[in-house]
Amino acid sequence: MKESSTPYDDVFRTLLNDCSRLIIPLINEVFGEHYTGNEQIVFSPNEHFINQQDGEEYECITDTKFKIIGKEIKNYHWECQSTEDSGMAVRIFEYASQIALDEGEISANRLIVTFPHSAVLYLRSSRMTPDEMCIEIKTPRGSISYDIPIMKLQSYSIDEIFGKNLLFLIPFYIFTHEKELEEYDKNVDRLELLKQEYEGIKNRLEEKTLNREIDEYTKCTIIDMSNKVLRHLAHKYENVKEGVGLVMGGRILDYEAKTIKSEGLREGRSEGLREGRNEGLREGRKETARNLIRAGKMSLEEIAECSNLPIDELKVIAAEEKTLAKEHGAL
Repeated sequence: MKESSTPYDDVFRTLLNDCSRLIIPLINEVFGEHYTGNEQIVFSPNEHFINQQDGEEYECITDTKFKIIGKEIKNYHWECQSTEDSGMAVRIFEYASQIALDEGEISANRLIVTFPHSAVLYLRSSRMTPDEMCIEIKTPRGSISYDIPIMKLQSYSIDEIFGKNLLFLIPFYIFTHEKELEEYDKNVDRLELLKQEYEGIKNRLEEKTLNREIDEYTKCTIIDMSNKVLRHLAHKYENVKEGVGLVMGGRILDYEAKTIKSEGLREGRSEGLREGRNEGLREGRKETARNLIRAGKMSLEEIAECSNLPIDELKVIAAEEKTLAKEHGAL
């Protein structure tokens, strides 16, 4: 059985794939880390096969699994959930234990597994929603437990989102208005206030772009994904869908038109952006690999896993570093 995904899962993964830096502030917020944003993020396949008690297995797709390479390397596993679910802790444990097993190490007769730092983003929550889940594992020699923090979208105002740089949450922000969508759809004045709020959101994103805090591609992706969530959540409310969609989408279309005129086909621009981004990520991975090789604390195989670079390329980099070290030593 293959688990299905929702449009909100798709938006979550798109943001991670296309604007991966946006996840760093969320990690800092939830886990109390102090990442600067310059760290390398290495994503891993998110498909896993879970073995069931009856011997059957099914493919599950985690929302995301990645490493952050900073002063140390840490594994993270993050899930996006649109509603509260009592079975979430079970799924988190299934995913996390499979991730740990996938990356486990066997030394002599010892199996060493390291569980990732797991968290859940709830798009809907209530006053009864806990701040964390707990997983307790009882072993023949005692019990261990660890907490799974829960990030609740409903707890953040738009000012907090911008103040803490949690821009990743903006496409889902319409969920905070979900209970009032019907009223917005019927009341022109209320709808106008909602449109004004989204006009402010778009202006603040534009300001961040002008200040080079984010690039144009990231801004466009946030807006596009906001519209995708809006279309699904407000599918029954045409006035809301069209009104807010026009605020968030009108000027973007003007920008695209100018881009097409100046650069040719839109497809060519999109491909160029992706190629440029991929090349930038690759150069970042190579630089991280060089730093790890210089540090001399990891094998090339371990660096290959962290950097997602082929071992042959790492051997070339290692040889270059060795030559440079000799040259400097001779000076």
